[in-house]
Amino acid sequence: MADDVGTHRVALQSCPPGHHRYFACLFTLATSLYHRFDQQGVTSDLDEAIELYRATLLLGLDHSNRSASLNNLALSLNRRFEQRSVPSDLDEAIEHHLAALHLCPPGRAHRSESLNNIAMGLRYRFKQRGVPSDLDKAIELDRAALLLRPPGHSKRSSSLSNLALGLRERFQQRGLPSDLNEAIELNRAALLLLPPSHSDRFASLNNLALVLRDRFQQRSLPSDLDEAIEHNWAGLLLCPPGHSDRSMSLENLAACLEDRFNQRGVPSDLDEVIELNRAALLLRPPGHSERPSSLSNIALGLHRRFQRQGVPSDLNEAIELNLAALLLRPPGHSDRSMSLNNLAANLEERFEAQGVPSDLDIAIKLNRGALLLRPPGHSDRSMSLDNLAVSLGERFEQWGVPSDLDEAITLHRDALLLQPPGHSDRSMSLSHLATRLGTRFMQRGVSSDLDEVFQLFLQLSHPSHAASKTDLSVAKSWAASADGMKHDSALLAYKTALKFLDQQVALLSSSSRHFDVISKAVSSLATDAFSCSVRCGALTTAVELVEQGRAVFWTQLARFSTPLDELSVSGDTGAALAEEFKRLSFRRRNAFDQSTEDQSPQIRKLAMQWDDVVSRIRTLPGFSRFLLPSLFSDLQRAAEDGPVIIVNASKHSCDVLIILAAQDPIHVPLNIAQADVSELSSEFQSLAEQFGSSDHQHKLVGILRKLWDYIVHPVVQVLEKSKIHIRSRIWWCPTAEFVLLPLHAAGPYEKKKDNLSQIFISSYTPTLATLIRARQQVSRPACTQHFVAIGQGNPDAGKELRCVAPELAVVAQRLDSVVSFTSLEDGDATVQGALDVLNHNQWLHLACHGVPNRQQPFESSFAMRDGPLMVKDIIRSHWQNPEFAFLSACHTTVGHEGSPDESIHLAAAMQFSGFRSVIGSMWSVDDEVARQVVSAFYGHLVDGSGRLDCTRAAVALHKAMKLLRKKIPLEQQIVFIHIGI
Repeated sequence: MADDVGTHRVALQSCPPGHHRYFACLFTLATSLYHRFDQQGVTSDLDEAIELYRATLLLGLDHSNRSASLNNLALSLNRRFEQRSVPSDLDEAIEHHLAALHLCPPGRAHRSESLNNIAMGLRYRFKQRGVPSDLDKAIELDRAALLLRPPGHSKRSSSLSNLALGLRERFQQRGLPSDLNEAIELNRAALLLLPPSHSDRFASLNNLALVLRDRFQQRSLPSDLDEAIEHNWAGLLLCPPGHSDRSMSLENLAACLEDRFNQRGVPSDLDEVIELNRAALLLRPPGHSERPSSLSNIALGLHRRFQRQGVPSDLNEAIELNLAALLLRPPGHSDRSMSLNNLAANLEERFEAQGVPSDLDIAIKLNRGALLLRPPGHSDRSMSLDNLAVSLGERFEQWGVPSDLDEAITLHRDALLLQPPGHSDRSMSLSHLATRLGTRFMQRGVSSDLDEVFQLFLQLSHPSHAASKTDLSVAKSWAASADGMKHDSALLAYKTALKFLDQQVALLSSSSRHFDVISKAVSSLATDAFSCSVRCGALTTAVELVEQGRAVFWTQLARFSTPLDELSVSGDTGAALAEEFKRLSFRRRNAFDQSTEDQSPQIRKLAMQWDDVVSRIRTLPGFSRFLLPSLFSDLQRAAEDGPVIIVNASKHSCDVLIILAAQDPIHVPLNIAQADVSELSSEFQSLAEQFGSSDHQHKLVGILRKLWDYIVHPVVQVLEKSKIHIRSRIWWCPTAEFVLLPLHAAGPYEKKKDNLSQIFISSYTPTLATLIRARQQVSRPACTQHFVAIGQGNPDAGKELRCVAPELAVVAQRLDSVVSFTSLEDGDATVQGALDVLNHNQWLHLACHGVPNRQQPFESSFAMRDGPLMVKDIIRSHWQNPEFAFLSACHTTVGHEGSPDESIHLAAAMQFSGFRSVIGSMWSVDDEVARQVVSAFYGHLVDGSGRLDCTRAAVALHKAMKLLRKKIPLEQQIVFIHIGI
């Protein structure tokens, strides 16, 4: 390039002014200097090129040459403006581009290029000065350029992208949704024109991801965010190590994953955000213009992780990184307010953790500084208003200065005014304002403050977008406040929170890694909603809400196995949608717990497609409630064969609702507090751990008597008044701490007084819908019933079980003549061997060690010869028409210790997999006792026609235990329970 410039200088010197080649020599030298500047960055080359182009314009050129000079001069001035930001360069560039356009009338080949160049200059000037007419004119010119580049034109994708850029810019200024929607569609169209190998494909992927993220932040549509993440992953693949755009690509992907973490709370997203931003920082060494951005991004991720995990080193590192970023953003830097804001948040967090007053005072000072840099009209002003208000509210809590509280309320109000419905931060601002108003009401007793609190919360009941994790959290706060203050919005608050919960669960994939997120979101929401409904006299609503908010993980998985008979025969559209739903549901259920799930665009796309099919099904006549939470009229069918008894524990009250087939629920108030139920449950769990080691019958009887006096006997009295026949069947549906108590074994345990087992035959069900599904599964009218007995007495880990072989022999002796019987023992009883035989048998007896995992319930397992057969293995299976499972193993109904309502245990996994009737154990089973129980049980299971009937299982278990009552210890008489029909 240097030689070219020298050659062209010599040519110009040999070509005096007035010579016919003088213009060509000037123009060629100017162009060579411009290209050398591009290569080497020497600013004097660019200055000289501009002067030479100006000189060409003084030569009285024809239209063609003058147009070329005007365009090149304008482009050079644009470049110099980018380097030095001198406003006059940009104004002159636009002027020359306009002059070039006048020389290029409609129909000329290069007119679209001129239109494009002017639009680009106007966009630059708009960014500098913010004059709206510049941006509007740029958009108008980009539209005109696009019309001159029809489908097939080599530069059509460029015009699509440029117009999208202008529309996105205008959306950011004026907030018109139509601009953003059009920008998305234009970017989609541009991307379709750029194959994977095209040099502009990365930029197009990046642009589309940015506008999708913009729309997500406005409307909180999960599909927009998922698609943005997908395009960012694709863009990163086009930026391998060494690529100049790799750090930007890493940062953009991290930003979207952070949004997803904020909405759904999946910890792995946050860890990945931190690692991606660390990778970007390595590519931005000291002196790099974007280094402070990477420092801030890592600090933000560490701060969030500290909030979840409480590791002090995360917070300390975040403070160090934000201090470093602030030093790189001195007064006048465009991002200084962001660094002030971030450092203030860290210091406030450290104040809360360590209580050093200076941290909070400095945080307030920093937040005031950030707010001053975000005047009215600034896009982040609402955030700064909120942050300063939170800091002042915190200081009020510490020192009680009234002015701090009043200022906090004013600032929160101002922030909320800047966040219209649908804004991603609105629900959090609303919550902050409601909290501080509630505090002031408690301090000063001004009723208008309390009225405003609930007026704010009521806005949540009409969301304009899909609910986020924050929306759910705020709705739960509303419910807690309204219930605590006995406000008449309490029931609506619970309904809103449970609706948001359902939306949140639908967003999460079917993965055991998301169980903690679900269990934290659920907490006591359903049981408190039940209590509130009962206290309001809304008994059918109580049933609906507790059903909606319990066992939500199983409910989500069960949606993938929904019967579609009515949909399939509803017409061609219905049949087509039914097939599509089946296909997508099968694939989603198969995706359970995949190791690459959170990173897989394919699985996220699959979830989006499934949601779309569900939405289309709901538009069909008669299917408007497809997969929506059940109404009481549907749930009541659970009581067709006997009453279902919901036993609920809430901090507000403990209650029973008895569901009968043909009347409204019957309320039975319980004279016991949740704290007492919790204490009783803990006492029983401690006792159960000692069963088998010594005689604990006296303590056990004491607990069973308390269950009778406070819970079961009041229920029995109502059942008898309701003419429920003695020794008929009843189903217990316990919640919260009641889940861990043996309600079926309650009784006075006194002579001449009947225990519950002598009055009714008890079964359990985790939810009403589960029982209904079991009844809807019709037994196959096959001639032969296929039964498999699996026994593993010598597992890979665990002590030997000496009675497994005799137990399987007893099962064979009882059943060999009435069914097609298969036995799988010892070396054949492997994980895969068990899964294989269950594909061909509808009846199962499983004798082995049961290994509960209270912390990771999806890893609870049956011990096989080669390792554990876990809950998550069972969930992935697709067995054909299973009927009954006897789980002769320990602890098969033991779930997560902190989330009993989710019922994640071995018996529930078998039930979810389709077994209509299941027998499981609540604690350890004695090896010899199990053999005796099994022998007595199967003697009663065969019906009069000589066939097995799974609906007889509860009665058979009842009779077996009655037969053995005087032969085995009390805790072994009551260890087995029946679940299902």
